[in-house]
Amino acid sequence: MSDKPPAPGGLALIEALVNTLDIETGADSLDTPDGRAVFGLTERDAVAARELREALRTVCLAHAGHRPRGRSTADLDRLLAAAPLRVAVDTDGAAALRPAAAPDALTSRVAEAIATAVAEGTWLRLKACEAEDCQWAYYDRSPAGRGRWCSMSVCGARAKMRTYRARRGPAA
Repeated sequence: MSDKPPAPGGLALIEALVNTLDIETGADSLDTPDGRAVFGLTERDAVAARELREALRTVCLAHAGHRPRGRSTADLDRLLAAAPLRVAVDTDGAAALRPAAAPDALTSRVAEAIATAVAEGTWLRLKACEAEDCQWAYYDRSPAGRGRWCSMSVCGARAKMRTYRARRGPAA
């Protein structure tokens, strides 16, 4: 789990959704009424939300340079096709992307957040931890945008210790 502050803007919604599943413990907050309420979901909505969550996790892993077996970023593309956006112009003439229908639906809110993040240049900084037993979503604030772990003090330290032990060999 990340020790970093939440992602900026609409990416916080995506980060929070991806992080509803703790891979290490198996705890899924979408299993609880309170966990679903955070996203305005009913118990029936939870199945689709889990599919969206895992598609988002796959894209976040891709942002960090990982390609998990059996998963494709095309899954997110397919899901977002059901949430078309339109350009909305306000009274001052400012334009913004908005869901074409059902603005309260989670997929529509995610699509809007992604479109805004792409326009702001922040989308590719939303990543998932490299650790197989973590894959927690986090916003990479490093200057070069090359963060690999959600927490350097936990996941990063574990990875570095594994590498160190592997170099020393079994005789050490």
